[in-house]
Amino acid sequence: MPSSHDLPDASAATNRPPRLALAGPLTLTLLLAACQSTPLPTWQNTQPSAPGYRAPPAQVMPPAAPPVVDMAPGVQVTPVRPLDAVDPGLAPTPAPAPAEPFVQTEVPPYGPAVAARFPAPTVRYATPGLADGRNTFSSSAEIHAWLTGLGSATGRGNEIRAGVVSIGNSQRGEPLEALVLTRSANTEPSTLLADGRPTVLLIGQQRGDEPAGAEALLVLAREAAAGLLQPLLGRINIVIVPRANPDGAAAGSAATADGTDLARDHLVLRTPEARAIAHLVRDYRPLVMADAREYPVTRAFAEKFGAVQRADVLLQYATPGNEPEFVTKAAEEWLRRPVSAALERSGLSQDWYFHAALDPADRSLTMGDALPGDLRNAEGLKNVVSLLVATRGQGLGRMHLQRRVHSQVVALSAVLQGAATKADELRQLREFVDRDVASQACRTDAAVEVLPTTQRRKVTLLDPETGVDRPTDFDWNSYLIPRTVHSRRKPCGYWLDASASGAIDRLRDAGVQVMRVAEPSSLLMDSYRETARRDDTDRGTVLVDVSVSRALADVPQGSFYIPLSQPLGNFIFAALEPDGPDSLFARRVIPKLESVGRVANLPTLRLEEY
Repeated sequence: MPSSHDLPDASAATNRPPRLALAGPLTLTLLLAACQSTPLPTWQNTQPSAPGYRAPPAQVMPPAAPPVVDMAPGVQVTPVRPLDAVDPGLAPTPAPAPAEPFVQTEVPPYGPAVAARFPAPTVRYATPGLADGRNTFSSSAEIHAWLTGLGSATGRGNEIRAGVVSIGNSQRGEPLEALVLTRSANTEPSTLLADGRPTVLLIGQQRGDEPAGAEALLVLAREAAAGLLQPLLGRINIVIVPRANPDGAAAGSAATADGTDLARDHLVLRTPEARAIAHLVRDYRPLVMADAREYPVTRAFAEKFGAVQRADVLLQYATPGNEPEFVTKAAEEWLRRPVSAALERSGLSQDWYFHAALDPADRSLTMGDALPGDLRNAEGLKNVVSLLVATRGQGLGRMHLQRRVHSQVVALSAVLQGAATKADELRQLREFVDRDVASQACRTDAAVEVLPTTQRRKVTLLDPETGVDRPTDFDWNSYLIPRTVHSRRKPCGYWLDASASGAIDRLRDAGVQVMRVAEPSSLLMDSYRETARRDDTDRGTVLVDVSVSRALADVPQGSFYIPLSQPLGNFIFAALEPDGPDSLFARRVIPKLESVGRVANLPTLRLEEY
């Protein structure tokens, strides 16, 4: 039995004995009644700008907005102050760079004419990693000193509370830390949840060779604690993880120490870094999440298309199959559009997120995909309004660094402003969606796999020699218009045998409620039978086709039941349908198909919380 502090429900009492529960039809009846008691927030009747975007019609009365904060130069910005100018006690203590610091030496795939298209901003940012003469970015020790300095200063009679939370350690033992900023009495999750302000989670540098996000989040942490962004804390809480992958950052590598792409590990949770983020989300329950990333500007792209990427920032909200439609709508209207407007005011170019195929013969562009292991998609399946913010920078070393950091600061400040403006609606939306998702168990179909829709779209690139705009038509694979290629009815829940304990641990890490069978019983279940198999060696997955058959099955004491009538129902579905592309079976966490079954009706067996 896991220890009490690992319980997925942050509001659950600790050190209590297992609770016996009798599940039955009354459970769903009460849940459906509760769902009807929460109205959906109304919406502005605006025309969507995303191709294929379809929004439910409604009207809205705008709430009272917090003070406007705009980080665009020439609008309302002032130069970001050095840390010791805010308060001498905030200055980080000097810390050495890593013993063998990574130095970017790759030559950019363009000349001076292109570089001139990306001048430094009028605002100059100051973090340890942005200091003149540096050839490395902020070290883990410097980030720790920066965060703890902010925490110490805000505790000195200030109504703002800033606390550094240890969320784990990397594979090489580096601390993983978050800064929690709030006007609540303390920074404990239970206190923030009780006070009711929405929490916004900002995560940087999941890939170690994408440094601008971490430097920008240090700037935002300071401005939220004692600067331009502080007024927003009257409406929201802010949780910042500047560097999610310290091992990769130290090595200049995208991956974690064991070679895992952390950005793709948020369903399976193989790495301690991904589990740390999952625990943070489980405990603080953010309503909004932004992933601060960088996209690659590579010679391979320039050679393939005879042009280089132009956009300062690429944006995309979550696009997994089964994300609630109102969560998608909120991400578009309450996050992406305000971010887009702020970037435009700042003179920063932008586009939807895209990447090119590795195949030299494939000249299409593809948006960020629907795989549920991607951070934005995993959080979307947890009903979190999520946005990817990717600046042009991977592979550029320190080139254009101030502009890259500025782009992140502008975009993420707009995320915070948007969340603060819509704080009341976000709370109302989350309550509705949590109940609605829970009510869908046993009765709705859900997508097992989705693919993009191919369109023709014009993308503006740059000539690598002259730097002039080069509008180019592409086949554009859009996940804004997903195609469901395979769907299945949602079960009432899932049964897992004892051999699937690894999967149980991963689900509990994500905040899923798990019950253990208290005595031998039987369940009407759908079992899976493999009909085809193929190994995806690039992703390390096994992809299967399955058929489903129903029968009454004996279930032993000590096996597990996971009800789908909970807010994370869509996340559970993605994890446990074995033919899903990112499922725990596909990722080899569940050892065999016989270890999991789909429970076809509300069970009447005796269960205990696990």
